[in-house]
Amino acid sequence: QLQVSGGGLVQAGGSLRLSCTASGRSFSSYAMAWFRRAPGKQREFLAAVRGSGGGTNYADSMKGRFTISRDSAGNTVYLQMNRLKPEDTAVYYCATGGIGCHPHDYDYWGQGTLVTVSS
Repeated sequence: QLQVSGGGLVQAGGSLRLSCTASGRSFSSYAMAWFRRAPGKQREFLAAVRGSGGGTNYADSMKGRFTISRDSAGNTVYLQMNRLKPEDTAVYYCATGGIGCHPHDYDYWGQGTLVTVSS
């Protein structure tokens, strides 16, 4: 299971940090990723961090504002979001059990957390 937390309401220009913790088994060797779904849009890839101390990759539109990281045990992934904009309003999901930048690349999903950015 993946438990997501950290969403909420924030003003434009503010910051939030999302967390996603895996339980029930270890996913330390798997990539963990963040996606989001804005109202009326498809699920969008944001960033991923590889397992076993591997690197990161980001959607081009997220570079510079969003940072993905992982704890040393490898079962919690974070998404630090800075300089938030109203268009960042979405439900944010974490995923693991695969690798890639498409939703179908991952087998396990968290429940999602709503981020609302007010103007």
